[in-house]
Amino acid sequence: MPAAEAAGADEERVFVTLMLADQLCGIPVLAVRDVLAARNITRIPLAPAEIAGSLNLRGRIVTAIDLRRRLGLPPPPEAASRMAVVTEQGGELYALLVDQVSEVLSLAARDFEHNPPTLPMLWASHSAGIYRLPGRLMVVLDVGRILALTAAQ
Repeated sequence: MPAAEAAGADEERVFVTLMLADQLCGIPVLAVRDVLAARNITRIPLAPAEIAGSLNLRGRIVTAIDLRRRLGLPPPPEAASRMAVVTEQGGELYALLVDQVSEVLSLAARDFEHNPPTLPMLWASHSAGIYRLPGRLMVVLDVGRILALTAAQ
């Protein structure tokens, strides 16, 4: 095996893991700018339902996107506290509302798989692929696809 291929086989990918309903998901750590409690979200009139509203992050207005709605999941329980994973695209900040932010995982690039045919189409259209972890599946979310809001409408 050439040295370049050997280096690629040992490459690690790092993800911030999060929960949506009972599904483990991952977002590349380099796409995450901040993680905070989802509070003081102001609803935006006439915005699509998946736009939860906007929030203020150190003087910047951030559009909050409800990932449960975006991925066709039921709303969280009334009393559930949620977290916001802040990401940036095109100079704008977006907060992805999730149920819980867990840990940072380093996973071998060689273990990455394409979306299986059993992954629901809506999820597959927002996923870059999967990792099969002991006892569960981690869906790797594609932040660019999630932020392409017109695609879901």
